[in-house]
Amino acid sequence: MKFSAQTYAILSALAVFVGLPLLFYALGDAPRRTLLKEGISLITLLAFTMMLGQFFLARSNETLLSLFKPLQIQKVHKVIAYSAITIIFVHPVLIVLPRYFEGGIKPWDAFVTLITDFGNPGIVLGLIAWVVMVVLGVTVFFRRKLIPHFKLKYRGWRYFHGGLAVAFTVLALWHSIALGRHTDLAMSVFFIILAILGFAMLAHMYWGVRSPKPKPVSKGATS
Repeated sequence: MKFSAQTYAILSALAVFVGLPLLFYALGDAPRRTLLKEGISLITLLAFTMMLGQFFLARSNETLLSLFKPLQIQKVHKVIAYSAITIIFVHPVLIVLPRYFEGGIKPWDAFVTLITDFGNPGIVLGLIAWVVMVVLGVTVFFRRKLIPHFKLKYRGWRYFHGGLAVAFTVLALWHSIALGRHTDLAMSVFFIILAILGFAMLAHMYWGVRSPKPKPVSKGATS
């Protein structure tokens, strides 16, 4: 069976952004817990990996642009971004969800303790990252109304959007490494490498060779 270049690209992306996180999870030495808790951990890890993958859907990825139409990339970017944001948005609730099926501290009490533990730097980083992510999602949703207010219009919007994405990634990555149950050395290095490569691609798009002035933002474009 022969695969097209597009198929190879899709399979490669799945291998990197789904296969590798699952492999590192399987090889990790963190003690296994209930199926529900492990499922929540996996969903959260994959959601964060998908967020990192958004950097690789930028216009600077010439290989991707040569294989797929910009509109196709924009649609994938939008679906993955909103799905990942939704999962991370409810992440604080998912952490305490298993408490409904266990004895001890009540879920609401656990949730309040979680979001008010300002003495824990990892918690503080996570809360700030969560707020930045919410701002990122809201501004993307209302981008068509916001873009005209930027001094440089579309380019100014890209700087703003990219800056929020980088800030969220740095904060969330720091939070994940500090508190993540499954972010051992291998998983942490994997995340850091993806983040650095993603930042490099974003920087290349913003400050690399200037491309012709972009066309007006089409419906569904987010970066």
